[in-house]
Amino acid sequence: MYSKWARCAFGISIYFIILESSFSAELWKKHIIYEGARCNTAVAADFTGDGKPDVICNAGGKTRLLIAPDWNEVILSDHADHQFIHSELMDVDGDGDTDYIGARYRPGLIVWFEQPMKGATEPWRARLVDDQVNGIHGLLTGDVDRDGKIDLLANSAQPVGAFPNSAAWLRVPKNPRSAERWQRYIFADRDAPGLSHYLGFGDVNGDGRPDISVAAKGGAQDKTKSGEWFAWWEAPSDPTTPWKKHLLADKQPGATNIMPADVNGDGKTDFIATRGHGIGVFWMEAPNWVQHVMHPTLKEPHCLTVVDMDGDGDIDAATCGYGDRLAVWFENDGDGNFKTHVVAEDQAAYDIRSVDMDRDGDLDLLIAGQQSNNVVWYENSRR
Repeated sequence: MYSKWARCAFGISIYFIILESSFSAELWKKHIIYEGARCNTAVAADFTGDGKPDVICNAGGKTRLLIAPDWNEVILSDHADHQFIHSELMDVDGDGDTDYIGARYRPGLIVWFEQPMKGATEPWRARLVDDQVNGIHGLLTGDVDRDGKIDLLANSAQPVGAFPNSAAWLRVPKNPRSAERWQRYIFADRDAPGLSHYLGFGDVNGDGRPDISVAAKGGAQDKTKSGEWFAWWEAPSDPTTPWKKHLLADKQPGATNIMPADVNGDGKTDFIATRGHGIGVFWMEAPNWVQHVMHPTLKEPHCLTVVDMDGDGDIDAATCGYGDRLAVWFENDGDGNFKTHVVAEDQAAYDIRSVDMDRDGDLDLLIAGQQSNNVVWYENSRR
């Protein structure tokens, strides 16, 4: 007769054997775009009009345009105020090309850079979006007010300032080139404490209005001791008023990412989440938010992209754990069961984007390596 401990240990062993069998090492080809300094954020688009995705990153205190395919560098800004921790892309002025948005964490600052006619040879002019939200550790784009125009989402994570422990969405003004700043609406009004991080965007409750999800890391830096949660805010009929908060899960040390998606194909909006200042990746199944582990031990999976990585019609995900220095993607079988594929070893990250970098019809992974002091892209090897 086995003791209770022996039976428990046997069960744990079997669990980890099964877990290990769900891993697949298929390292993707690495392409180095930039090396030399810490980089928190990188985005890709065709900024030169030649059909190739270029990259804009912020590294070593400079905003750098890196031009494909040789990654020749153009400095867009070396202004001391432009120490960006996060970035997004948007055609702000409606002229048909892609502009760049960068955000500084503290004191809060969001700036947009207008892409000129010749992106590689002409100066990019920087203009103010907002300087009142404070503690910006998440930017995201989406049509919040459903007027057919893209808006910007940003958190105000610091417990001090004009909008403490809050989060906002910002509407592009009618004349963004001459406006003093963008129109700001606080959707999470002082009810997002604990050093919130990234944001998610999508209709959670099926009412036709896009909702917003947020995570807060907590930890030693959280003097309020009110973080470690995942939540979503329900959009009201008038999105310019404060939104209703719904807690998804608490006691989640290091919570950073929470993105909505129908994971198991049942028509309901679920969430994929990471504890990017802690351990683990999981998804929460609607409507009761039952948690399903995708990876129990990945350390500091700070970034997250949720997308159909393999083109089979269901939702997959990818992240990079800077604690383990592993980039991975999670293959969904369509029912919410995930297989972990290791994309890269010895790669740390702060930011990850799914982009078709080589224009071959599949999605690659662009990673800004904060602790790796690089920007790289990994070529999708599934073919």
